[in-house]
Amino acid sequence: MSSKLGEILVRENLITQQQLRDALDYQRTNGGRLGSTLVKLGIVSDDVVTAVLSRQYGVPSINLELFQIEPEVIKLINEDVALKYSVLPISKVGATLTLAMADPTNVFAMDDIKFMTGFNVEPVIAAESSIMHAIAKYYTGSTEIDIFDAAFAVDPEPVAAVNGKAPTNGNGHAVQAEKLHASDLDVSLDRFEFGGHESEEFEVVEENEEIDLAALARASEDAPVVRLVNVLLVDSLRRGASDIHVEPYEKDFRIRFRIDGVLYDVMHPPLKIRDPLISRLKIMSKLDISEKRLPQDGRIKIKVKVDNRSRELDFRVSTLPTLFGEKVVLRLLDKEKLMLDMTKLGFEEESLEKFKRAISNPYGMVLVTGPTGSGKTNTLYSALQSLNTPETNIMTAEDPVEFNLQGINQVQMKEQIGLNFAAALRSFLRQDPNIVLVGEIRDFETAEIAIKAALTGHLVLSTLHTNDAPSTISRLVNMGIEPFLVATSVNLIQAQRLIRRICSECKEEIQLPPEGLVEIGFSPEEAHELKLYKGRGCQVCNNTGYKGRVGLYEVMEVTDELRELIIIGASAMELRRKAIELGMITLRESGLYKIRAGITTIEEVVKETVL
Repeated sequence: MSSKLGEILVRENLITQQQLRDALDYQRTNGGRLGSTLVKLGIVSDDVVTAVLSRQYGVPSINLELFQIEPEVIKLINEDVALKYSVLPISKVGATLTLAMADPTNVFAMDDIKFMTGFNVEPVIAAESSIMHAIAKYYTGSTEIDIFDAAFAVDPEPVAAVNGKAPTNGNGHAVQAEKLHASDLDVSLDRFEFGGHESEEFEVVEENEEIDLAALARASEDAPVVRLVNVLLVDSLRRGASDIHVEPYEKDFRIRFRIDGVLYDVMHPPLKIRDPLISRLKIMSKLDISEKRLPQDGRIKIKVKVDNRSRELDFRVSTLPTLFGEKVVLRLLDKEKLMLDMTKLGFEEESLEKFKRAISNPYGMVLVTGPTGSGKTNTLYSALQSLNTPETNIMTAEDPVEFNLQGINQVQMKEQIGLNFAAALRSFLRQDPNIVLVGEIRDFETAEIAIKAALTGHLVLSTLHTNDAPSTISRLVNMGIEPFLVATSVNLIQAQRLIRRICSECKEEIQLPPEGLVEIGFSPEEAHELKLYKGRGCQVCNNTGYKGRVGLYEVMEVTDELRELIIIGASAMELRRKAIELGMITLRESGLYKIRAGITTIEEVVKETVL
């Protein structure tokens, strides 16, 4: 429990300082919670501990002796779990399960039970002795139980370190849609020893306090913090997460995973381990732990044994100072997820032919556009891999280099020493390249050099952040590039998005009114005959109905007709109309293709595209 419990009891003259010291000494020797230790030693009663905890955490307390719990509610949690976490299900209303807990701060227990039951958990505080008696009564029919022996007999299994055996998957039960919690993290707050006397090491450093770097470094190497970070990194791989978000707030500390493009809450560790945990991540990323005012970027490379095979994990780490501490985002770069086969990315056949034709040209520019996380890097790496031959000199300027590709010269940008995209491009042109990849065209200087390279016998691949393919032309012109240079240099522009696939394990047919289908772009005739699908939700997809992602592609080939419009300064709308007339498949139409094929749902397509 919280280390403040003892202080509150002393402050309220419910125990003396000597009694607190005796209890802490006993706790260090025998383990267990501070509140349970105080009760066992006869220093205070269960009711006193429960009342203090209720006030401290703002969680209501109850007397279990006044409750008669329904058998179907008891069956929601098995006896082993109830004993392990000292909890008891009280009632179920709708999707909410009320849970009596001896320790309302044990978020791992709540997360596990959310996974096992599929319900939201609403904690209430009850005395540990009454919980253990109730467990005996409802699960075994006996009221005789030595509550302290049972409480201290729970010996949590140690969490595996990253370089050792990986943690097990827990029970693997399904959860509610759009909710994900750390059931695989088979741990409790007690196991990490954040409470009691030992938690005094983890004092949050306030802005107006002097930062003790040595103490911070020592705290970040403490076993509970190291184990928690290790479990997080391994669990992100197991769940198929692309990003880990570590977010400090004024009265909360939240960790989320992004899975298939959607963020899910995983856990809320105690606020007091905020600085040690963030420092641990910064030390692993080789960042400066004393610099908390400026953003930093780093990288973590580790080897881990997962499911009896060795895996190399590569995390791109970014820190950002916020009001209540540094937010850390880790992007998992999993080589095994890199799809370099263009035929499996989700291209429509006609769009793929256009893209292949453009990248097979000896010179000119191919631009891939879309927001962050839309798969642009994967598409460009796939293109490079198909062009990567011993006869070709391929050079890339990237920020950052996400994956190492054999046979390709990749350069990492370093803005602080003047190595930016423009400087790298200038150097590339003196290195006799055939193909040049520029990570992103961000300014006039980079755009100008890239276009000159495309006009002087080089194939240039790059990315831009625009909403669709036609508006990319306007963006380049707005940067200051002359329209005739854009028209003559650009061969193809491709806009893309990533949407979630329907889970193949729980896919089922559904019926929707034809009027709604017509509104999103289907013809009236097709709307009456179309077969629609969705995922029911199962253990495989964590009850979300989706598993994996697929791309939507809008491929605009710059033909002579479009070049004429670009030179005379046509608007993005005019270019769009002409491109559609010439056969361009828009992002929405690409989505409709995926709906027809039963790959995704209407909700996913509507969320990412417009008519």
